[in-house]
This record gives sequence, C-alpha cells and structure tokens, in this order.
Amino acid sequence: MSIKQINEPVAGNIERIIGEKGLKKCVVALKAGLTGQELSDVLNGRRIIKVNEVPRVAKALDVSLSELFALEMEAV
Repeated sequence: MSIKQINEPVAGNIERIIGEKGLKKCVVALKAGLTGQELSDVLNGRRIIKVNEVPRVAKALDVSLSELFALEMEAV
C-alpha cells in the first residue's frame, strides 16, 4: 500500500476543499501548524498525514472532521 493510498480520502478532500474555497495551500498549512512543504508532501503522497494533524487541518479549512473523511459517492 502506498502513502497516497493511506492518506485517502483525507488528502483528496483537503485538496478539493482548498480548491472550492479558493484558498492558498501555504495559508492553510500555516493555520494548521504545518509548513507548506509538509502539506504538499501529504497531498502528493510523500508523507503520511499524522492523526494529530487532521483536526488542525479541518479547523484551518473551517470544516468538520467528517467532511475530511467523507467518501464521494459515484453516480450509478
């Protein structure tokens, strides 16, 4: 299993929410107590997101934890 697979769906949802809200990744990282490089590494599958970082990222994005863990349902 790759790091990218381990970080999903959280990393994908972080990326989506940042895009939807028109935020800058470096600002989100700073608000979450991460460096821009750390957030980039998480989003690009080079670093596993730590359990204690998830709530901080959710707060920085102003979303609930459940939104970060939400799975997108494909249309049937």
